[in-house]
Amino acid sequence: MVPSNFGYSLRECGHHFRRNWTTVLGAVVTIFLSLFIIGVFALGSVLLNSALGNVEDQVTIQAFISDDADEQAVEDYQEALRGWDNVESVTFKTKEQALEDFRTSMSNRNAADAVTALDGENPLPASIVIRLDDPQKVAETAERIMEDPDFVEICDDSSDPSGDVQYGQGTVERLLSVGVYFRIAAVALIALLTFVAFVFINNTIRLAITARRREIGIMRLVGASNGFIRGPFVMEGTIEAILGALLAIGALAAGMNTLMPALAENLSFLAFDLPANVVYLTYAALLGIGVLIGLFGSAIAMRRYLKV
Repeated sequence: MVPSNFGYSLRECGHHFRRNWTTVLGAVVTIFLSLFIIGVFALGSVLLNSALGNVEDQVTIQAFISDDADEQAVEDYQEALRGWDNVESVTFKTKEQALEDFRTSMSNRNAADAVTALDGENPLPASIVIRLDDPQKVAETAERIMEDPDFVEICDDSSDPSGDVQYGQGTVERLLSVGVYFRIAAVALIALLTFVAFVFINNTIRLAITARRREIGIMRLVGASNGFIRGPFVMEGTIEAILGALLAIGALAAGMNTLMPALAENLSFLAFDLPANVVYLTYAALLGIGVLIGLFGSAIAMRRYLKV
């Protein structure tokens, strides 16, 4: 699709840009806004997906252990858990560690008052903390633990082992469901925005070509080939798309440099991490989409004027 009359096409683009700079500016701005919105949603989806993934990675199962449980039985059960599917790691949390976690999870004053009220007693049980490979299967794994007779023997309340297996029931399921729906919606929305951008850009290029239909007609009358006529318009659409894509990339980079530090500071409990390779890949994709839209948009818009 690269015009064979490259030099002529480039010169004609320069002449048209100078004579009709307002039309060119409109096309560039349309491409810029379209690609910028796509870039915002693409990077925003990656950012939120990273934050959701970080929260999902924190999902663990706590299996509470009786104070009277046999130590060897507890160790054997931990070893058995390490061989289960979907179990990434198994750690043992003592009663003292549980109390320390309770203290650090509260404000200093509340922690001090609560610990003082205990009067030296530690009512918190020890527990086995299970981290999973796939947090989506947390309920399935927790149910398996509750029904395991070896766990019933060492759990804090053998009459109701379900109460000794905690993973944030209800809240975790809703969080994981939101994550799945968000990822599906993000892919669908980016695809829709790309299609809408193509339609808008194609219409903008079509209007520019319509305004020059007399020029195209004269070129046809003097015997110019379709490729010769198409060359300057394809070149023009491609250059406009590249300019719009570069502006979109520049705006995204400036916005990220401003927004990311603020997000990291104000929402420090979430991991807002955008790997450099993802950012550069997004920039390259925007540039590639812009070039393809410029090429095909110009070629498609020219078809009606080049029909014999």
